[in-house]
Amino acid sequence: MSAQILRMELGPRSYDIVVGDGVLSKAAEYLRSRVPGQRAIIVTDDHVGALYAGQLAQALPDMQLATITVPAGEGSKSFATLERVLEQLLALTPDRKTTIIALGGGVVGDLAGFAASILLRGVPFVQIPTSLLAQVDSSVGGKTAVNARAGKNLIGSFYQPQLVLADTATLATLPLRERRCGYAEIIKYGLIMDGDFYRWCLAHGEAILAGDSAALQEAVVASCRMKAAVVGADEKESAARALLNFGHTFGHALEAETGYGSTLLHGEAVAIGTIMAFDLSVRLGLCPGQDATRVRRHFAAVGLPTDIRGIRAGHWTAERLITHMARDKKAKDGRITFILVRGIGQAFVARETAIGEVAALLADAIAA
Repeated sequence: MSAQILRMELGPRSYDIVVGDGVLSKAAEYLRSRVPGQRAIIVTDDHVGALYAGQLAQALPDMQLATITVPAGEGSKSFATLERVLEQLLALTPDRKTTIIALGGGVVGDLAGFAASILLRGVPFVQIPTSLLAQVDSSVGGKTAVNARAGKNLIGSFYQPQLVLADTATLATLPLRERRCGYAEIIKYGLIMDGDFYRWCLAHGEAILAGDSAALQEAVVASCRMKAAVVGADEKESAARALLNFGHTFGHALEAETGYGSTLLHGEAVAIGTIMAFDLSVRLGLCPGQDATRVRRHFAAVGLPTDIRGIRAGHWTAERLITHMARDKKAKDGRITFILVRGIGQAFVARETAIGEVAALLADAIAA
């Protein structure tokens, strides 16, 4: 399949999302008219950098390049790493036309994007996501952040890239566990707004997880198209964009409790959070129970976790998880906001959810 170009429409901050197999080798073609200068600094991690930094440098022979490498993993989304990256960036004496290129998964994209947003009060940056989760979600829409002790992504900014360059060929090196994490975000779009896309996922999920090139490109394009439509209408999450956090209120609390490490990856936490959101919707009489059962069965069939059994997190308690949720960015006036569903493809923002029902759901999940 040839590369496809989508447009994120945000007025003067609009940009292209390029998706295709092998587009990394054509980086110069895509960057030429989209970045203002000839200097760029690549921010990557020690895993992705070893695989693709050299290839990217070869694809940009006319640019003056430097590379900054951080340790792979969620632990790099921290103040300490942000400070080190900023000091390394400043040591390279950038100007306001120097472009930051985020080459990696969601951690690198969030970290490098946040650094770009505050370096010299803002320099251009480009997202080159190399994980499935980043290609279908975190690289698009301009959310940048680092984690804090209080919770995930609580310190950051909305800062749009100049370009998103998603090379689906880079997904060939992903472990199956990481592809599953990306699939949890892909199917999310069907669950919240498009039942037809959900059914497409049922038919093509195994091909996506097996690394089928055509299925991957179609999934990335469809996901980016839906996300671009939502973000274009609500850039800073004052309304509809909150729907994209389906499963995340629960998921972020689970990540916080497990310490943002390899015990529970982001996509796995979102998968469990998605099931919890369906279960809560059923408890509240909003959603048919068979819809929750269908989703749970599909997640289990593709190898995604559907509950917290077997996940080591010290001593789970409903109270601790609710404390994490109370710090969620969607919370307003002391109330936790949940994204719930009336059925598959019918999500909505719920700001008046009875916390007692949430506590009971969590208590049952812990006791299971």
